[in-house]
This record gives sequence, structure tokens and C-alpha cells, in this order.
Amino acid sequence: MTARVPHSPLADDVLARLVRVYPGGGNPHRAAEMVAYMKGVAPFLGVRTPERRALSRTVLAGLPRPTEADCTAVALRCWALEEREYHYFAVDYLRRHVRVCSSAFLPIARHLVVTTSWWDTVDHLAAHVVGPLVAADGQLATVMDAWIDDDDLWLARTALLHQLTYKDRTDADRLFGHCLRRAGHPDFFIRKAIGWSLREYAKTDPGAVRSFVAAEQESLSPLSVREALKNL
Repeated sequence: MTARVPHSPLADDVLARLVRVYPGGGNPHRAAEMVAYMKGVAPFLGVRTPERRALSRTVLAGLPRPTEADCTAVALRCWALEEREYHYFAVDYLRRHVRVCSSAFLPIARHLVVTTSWWDTVDHLAAHVVGPLVAADGQLATVMDAWIDDDDLWLARTALLHQLTYKDRTDADRLFGHCLRRAGHPDFFIRKAIGWSLREYAKTDPGAVRSFVAAEQESLSPLSVREALKNL
């Protein structure tokens, strides 16, 4: 997918401020450490999270609430920048303003998930952007049913994690079904996500998770089982 960046004067302001302010908080030594920790997924400026959030407040000071088009433009333009901190800014911005986004934003979220993919952005997008979009439009749950079977493991991970904050609104049948659909996946990130999603739902319905794991233990990986039962 080649995502089209909509016209947005607000995004012009945000990006102009962002590329002016963020580099000043960088540190080459920290940047090298961050690149190593994140397995070289992207270059870094070397801005620690607390400092980055303070710089973000400076960037956003006095700016109006965005529209969906503004959110799209900010996210896509940030993702087009190389340094990972700009992607983090976009994720934080979307988390803050996801309520202004409609179901039409899901293809943009998909683009972000599959582009420069690693857990540091994908997990937040799954739980705090894709999850709220699906919660607001139940018809999007069928898209999650497609993503869970996708060859892109990050889309599958997103489908597994999108209900992470739902608590008693969790569609347990869909959650358990998704876990079983990918139970045999060999990748660590899928197996971990299965366990994580079950462990989180266990805070709401521990009995259901215990029963599911007991019934499907032969299908689930040992990692998924350990993660699912960690707090039970």
C-alpha cells in the first residue's frame, strides 16, 4: 500500500516544529545503544522517553485538536522520517486523538503496522489505535479475522493484541479462536502475543483462561502457556 498523505496545515506546523525540536534532545552515544537494543530496526536520535515526551509538549503547545485527516498526515509524515523517535511521536499522537478517527483510518493503521515493523511501535498501535477503532465499529472485527491469518506476523500480532485493553468488553470467542488459529506459529513474537493476550484477559475472567489453556495445552506452545498462566 502506498498511503496518500492528505493536505494538512496542522501537520505542516507539527512536522516543522518536530524536526526543529527533537534533534536537540539527541545523544549519539544513546542513539547507538538504542539501535542495538532495537536490533537495528531504524536509526535513533538518542532521546530518552521522559525527555522525548517533554519535547513533544513543546512541539504541540498551542496547537488545535486535529481532524482525522490531520492525524493521517502527521502519522504518515512522521513514518517517512528515518529516526525512530519520530515514529514514537506519531504513535503517541494517535493514541491521544484516536477518538477523532473513523473506521476509515484502519488502512492507515495497517500501513504503520507493516512499515518499519517492530514490537516497540506495533504493540502500542495494536492496543491503543487499532483496538479503539475496532471497539467503535464492530464490523472491523472481521478485518481482525483476516489479519490473524496474514503472512505478515506483525498484522497477526496486532490481531492478537487488539483487545488487550477491552477487559469485560472482550470478545472471548474471538480471542480464543485467534489464539488457536496461530497456536502452531513458530515465531517468538506470535507465541508471546498469544500468552500476553490470554494473561491480560485472565485479569477479567481467570476461569475462562484456565479452562481454555487446560483444554488446548497440547496445541499451545510452552511459551504461550507460561505467559497465559503467569499471574494465575
